[in-house]
Amino acid sequence: MKAMRLVILPLLIALTGCEQLGIEDPAKVAAVKEAEGKAIGSACRHAMRAIEDCYTLNPKASKAAVYAGWREMDEYMRENKLEGVAPALPRAEPKKAKPADEEEEPASAPAPAMKKGGKAASA
Repeated sequence: MKAMRLVILPLLIALTGCEQLGIEDPAKVAAVKEAEGKAIGSACRHAMRAIEDCYTLNPKASKAAVYAGWREMDEYMRENKLEGVAPALPRAEPKKAKPADEEEEPASAPAPAMKKGGKAASA
């Protein structure tokens, strides 16, 4: 029995160091992402941003978590009659990509050549 304890004790000590090796627990990672999404949503609502703007500004965040945070902050602000804070940074407009097949045309067509008499030459 004493030998069994001597074997189990070092194994338990070795297993406690798994987090220090960088082995991530999927449940903890999911909880962190959920909390970050809620924080982003709450901050967007407090800054008077629309939920769509929040999604656009934070594409990597979970939309469900962002919405949950936005909704919770909205309820909190309504209950406590709080006003939102205007964002310090202006809203960034999304960049519109140009279609690849559409080529740019010159800004103006060249003027027709003039003849000696002051009349435009016909082509």
